[in-house]
Amino acid sequence: MKLDVVGFGALNLDRLFQVNQIACKDEEGQIKNLHESCGGSAANTIIGLARLGLDTGLIGKIGSDREGETLLDNLQNEDVDIHGIIKSSNGRSGTVHGYVDRKGERALYVDPGVNDTITIQEIDPEYASNTRLLHLTSFVGKSIQAQEELLDNIDDQITVSLDPGMIYASKGIKALKKILQRTNVLLTNQNELDLLLRSRKDQDTKINTLLNYGIEILVIKQGKKGCLVTDGVKTYLLDAYDVDCRDTTGAGDAFNSGFIYGFLEGKNIEESAMLGNFVASCCVQELGATTGLPSKSVLGSWK
Repeated sequence: MKLDVVGFGALNLDRLFQVNQIACKDEEGQIKNLHESCGGSAANTIIGLARLGLDTGLIGKIGSDREGETLLDNLQNEDVDIHGIIKSSNGRSGTVHGYVDRKGERALYVDPGVNDTITIQEIDPEYASNTRLLHLTSFVGKSIQAQEELLDNIDDQITVSLDPGMIYASKGIKALKKILQRTNVLLTNQNELDLLLRSRKDQDTKINTLLNYGIEILVIKQGKKGCLVTDGVKTYLLDAYDVDCRDTTGAGDAFNSGFIYGFLEGKNIEESAMLGNFVASCCVQELGATTGLPSKSVLGSWK
């Protein structure tokens, strides 16, 4: 069976601590509650797409530990194909410690574990090619090399989307050149865009630079302000949905789910971005990256 979307990124078990404040240097904060959930940017987006009814799979790596089994069970429970998951006999699965304040803002600390030991030899190229769209997200360490090599081995007809996150954006545009030149849809936020193109001051210059790299669709997520989406011909600025925000964890990944779903369903870039905003608005009303992700039946109210 041909999959609609295959994700390739880190798999992490998220431990989210609700705190009275995110402590800075020499400050103290109080932990109010702890919520444990499965995460990883690519996994969050893939789960969102699975809930919207698409056939999805994931390429990632876990350890032979409790965290790894929890991550694997969660993917299976969400109807995500797991034939692309690599299980290591050594090392620990990835974890993230997140601190969420009363306004829903967060600070994250990543322990990548075996996420950063993926090699191209561990990936089945046929699995990665058996999809309409390949969605890439960041790794802390050297597994970016496996992503670059994989892009050399998949069919040109496969659409590639990328959410660089702060980790990849901080590398700068030259370091990401190989991935960007194979990327069709770039899903970034404003801070990441500024970091990726730190030497360019003007927003239009930043956008044109990426379009000249061959990016066909550029999305700039802007949190409460909504998003900007452009294909180089038409540009749209769309407001975010006005909802009570409980936790922003996974909001960008949720947006990706809605946008990619719309894109694969033949929606134009404006409608796809509206879907992205809607799915993100559902996400932030609940604690955790995937708890609030909607099912396809909920999409009837997205407009």
